[in-house]
Amino acid sequence: MSSNISRRQFVAGLSASVAAATTIAESPDTSIYRDVNHREPDFGYCLNTSTISGQKLPLRKMIEVAAGAGYQGIEPWTRDINSEVKNGVTTKDLKKRISDAGLTVASAIGFAEWIVDDQTRRKKGLENARRDMELVRAVGGSFIAAPPVGATDQSDLDLDRAAERYRTLLEIGEAIGVTPQLELWGFSKSIHRIGELLYVASESGHHNACLLPDVYHIYKGGSSFEGLRLIAGQAMHTFHMNDYPAEPQRDKIGDADRIYPGDGIAPLEMVIKTLHQNGFRGMLSLELFNRNYWKQDVLTVARTGLEKMQGAVAAALNR
Repeated sequence: MSSNISRRQFVAGLSASVAAATTIAESPDTSIYRDVNHREPDFGYCLNTSTISGQKLPLRKMIEVAAGAGYQGIEPWTRDINSEVKNGVTTKDLKKRISDAGLTVASAIGFAEWIVDDQTRRKKGLENARRDMELVRAVGGSFIAAPPVGATDQSDLDLDRAAERYRTLLEIGEAIGVTPQLELWGFSKSIHRIGELLYVASESGHHNACLLPDVYHIYKGGSSFEGLRLIAGQAMHTFHMNDYPAEPQRDKIGDADRIYPGDGIAPLEMVIKTLHQNGFRGMLSLELFNRNYWKQDVLTVARTGLEKMQGAVAAALNR
C-alpha cells in the first residue's frame, strides 16, 4: 500500500490474523504458581507497583507488600530500582529480597524513546533501553514493557518503521536476556489500537516479538475487545488487569480513573475467557493509578486487588 493511512485502515483486518500466528515467543514457566491441588494453572498474579506508588514506599518495602498480600510476581518500575541503587541497595540485594519473598519479576516498566523518528533521540532512547534491560536482568527479570514513548502525540507514525525499530529493540534485549513487550497505550495517537499493536509486532519479524495489552488501554484506545481473540496466548507474557467506570466517558477517562477488576463496566468475563481459550498462562498484573487507593492502607489495597482479580477469574472460568 502506498500510504501509511491506508495501511492503518488495513491493520485491523488481514494483518491482525497473521500476527496471531507470528508473534509467538517462548511461554513463561507457570509451575511457580501451580495451586495447592496441583491443577493446571490458569494464570499467575502480579502486582504492578504503580498500584501502590502513591504511598511512596521504597521498592524493598513494595516487595514485602506484594509477598504479604499473596502475589506470585511483582512488576517494578525501573525508576524505583534506580532509586534503591542510588540509596545504596544493590541489584544483587534486590534480587535476593524478591527471591526470598517467593516472588518473580514478571515484568518491569521503563520509558525509553526507542520508537521515535528523530535519529538522535532514538539513539539515546536505545541506550536508555539497554540500561533499563540490564537493570531488570540484574534483579532477576526477563521482560520489560516497551510502550510508544515519545510518539504519543504523533498521528502519522509509519508502522513499518516502527516494526523495524521494535526489531532493533528486540535484538538488544535478546543479547541481554530481557524481552521487550510491545505495549498498547490507549491515549497515544500511535499504537493505541490492537490492530496496530499486532501489525508492528508481526512485521518486526523477530522470534521474540510479543505483546502487552491492558484492559483500560484497549478501551481508551477505541478497540473492540474481540480483537483479543486474534492474539495467541504464547504471544503474551504479562497482561495488565484493571477496570474502568461508566463515567467519565472514553474521551475523558484517564489513568487515575482505573479501578479494581470487577468494580467497573469492562467485559472482564469475556476478556478472561478469551485469554484462557487462547492459551495464555502468564501473569495478570494489577496496574492501577487510583488516587483514592493511594490514600489507603497499602497492604489492604494490594490484598483487595488480588482478591478482585482472583474473583473475576473464578467467575469467568467457573472455578
